[in-house]
Amino acid sequence: DRLKDMLGVMQAFDEYIVGKSPAHLVLAGPSVSGVTDDPEGAEVLDECVSAWRGLPHHSRTRIHLACLPMVDVDENAAIVNALQRHAAVVAQKSLAEGFGLTVSEALWKARPFVGTRVGGIPDQVTDGEEGLLIDDGTDLEAFGAAVLRLLDDRDLAERLGRNAHERALRDFLGDRHLEQYAALVGGLDSR
Repeated sequence: DRLKDMLGVMQAFDEYIVGKSPAHLVLAGPSVSGVTDDPEGAEVLDECVSAWRGLPHHSRTRIHLACLPMVDVDENAAIVNALQRHAAVVAQKSLAEGFGLTVSEALWKARPFVGTRVGGIPDQVTDGEEGLLIDDGTDLEAFGAAVLRLLDDRDLAERLGRNAHERALRDFLGDRHLEQYAALVGGLDSR
């Protein structure tokens, strides 16, 4: 999806993180053959592969493009879960976004998060509390600096991750919503 700005994430990692951190980047998305409702998917993947091929060799060894299988939803979920649970940082550098599932998953898994202050992301993450938010999704330097900050400051990353899990537990589980609906219905005037 172009609005996830995978090319921008890759470029920011190449320009602002490679050479300053031993971290690797995994850009993961669905296998485009397994998603029938995304006509741009194959184009975006081709653009990412082409851009990756144009990177210096050292950067290509640190940036990995992963197409996740979509045939078996349990297999897909297991791979996504493994990637997120082992990530030092989870990023969602969207140019536009609704309520981001990737964001909530990262919060639940106590992973430090970097994202853009667009759409529903700021409703899920408070800057400096559960993650770091950048104001402009096209500001690759700011994005790279935020990711590098969490890679370099493990105490901050762990604190944000703990706060993130507490936020997900408090605000984003279905039980909480059910309780809110019950309170709302119970509070309606029955006249």
